[in-house]
Amino acid sequence: MPALPSSVLEPLWVQVAALLPNHQDHHPLGCHRPRIPDRVVFDKLIQVLVFGCGYRRIADHTCSATTLRRRRDEWISAGVAEQLRLAVLAAYDRLLGLSLEHLAVDSCTTKAPCGGQVAGPSPVDRRKQGLKRSVAVEAAGILLAAVPAPANQRDDGLLAATLDAIGVVGVLPERPVVHLDAGYDYQPCRQVLAARGMADQIATRGVPAPIQAGRRWVIERTHAWGNQYGKLRWCTERRRLVVEFWLALASAVIVCGRLLRCAWTHYRWEGRPTRRP
Repeated sequence: MPALPSSVLEPLWVQVAALLPNHQDHHPLGCHRPRIPDRVVFDKLIQVLVFGCGYRRIADHTCSATTLRRRRDEWISAGVAEQLRLAVLAAYDRLLGLSLEHLAVDSCTTKAPCGGQVAGPSPVDRRKQGLKRSVAVEAAGILLAAVPAPANQRDDGLLAATLDAIGVVGVLPERPVVHLDAGYDYQPCRQVLAARGMADQIATRGVPAPIQAGRRWVIERTHAWGNQYGKLRWCTERRRLVVEFWLALASAVIVCGRLLRCAWTHYRWEGRPTRRP
C-alpha cells in the first residue's frame, strides 16, 4: 500500500521528474551496477517522510539506504524539493488563488533526538533536543514558508526570517495583516512588521486566548497537517540542508493535497477521484 494516495503521489512525481537533472554516467569501464530508477527512490523517500522511519528500515532489495541518502543529497544540491514546493504553490494560486491579504505566523516544537545544526534544548520537553519550525500561512492555512531553528529559540526572534521567506512566493498585496499570538506581543515584532509595510493583529499577553482568537486559528490546523508526517514529528537529521529538504517536501505534499481536495468541487479532469479526497 503506498504511503500517499495515488491522486497525490502521481502529480508530485510528474513534477519531480521534470525537475530532476539529467544523469551523466562517466564510469570508465561501464561495468558497475545499473542506476536505481529515480521513481523507486522517490517512493522510498515519501515513505521515510510519512512514516518517519530510518533509511535502513525502509531499504530493501530494490534500493539500499546508502542510495537513498546519496540520491537525497543529489536532489538537495539541485534544489528539487524547493522548486517542487514553489511549483505546487503556483498551481494552487493559479487554480484557486492564495488569500495573501491576511497572514498568520506561529511556531511548532517537535523532537530532534539526534541533535544537529537546528536542534536545541526544548523548553517543553525537559530540555531534551528539539526542533522548532516557524511557519507562515495565508488566510486559508496554505503553508507559504517554514524556517527551522533550535527549540530553545524564541518565537519572536524568528518572525523576521519567516516573513522574509514568504518573498519567494511572489508579490504581497499592499499592507497585509499578520495575525500573531501573545508570544509576539513585543515592540521589536511590531517594528519588524512596520519595516515590511505590514499591519499587525497581535494577541495581548495576559488575556485569555479564546477572547482574542482572531483569524490565526488556521495556522494551528496547518501545524496539525505537518505533524501527520513522522519525519517532522521525530526528526533525526543533523544537517540544516537536510531538514530544509524534508520541510519543503512535506510542504509540497500538504499543499498538493489541499489543492486536490478543493479543486475536486470546482474542476473535472481525467483521473479525477470518484470521492472527494
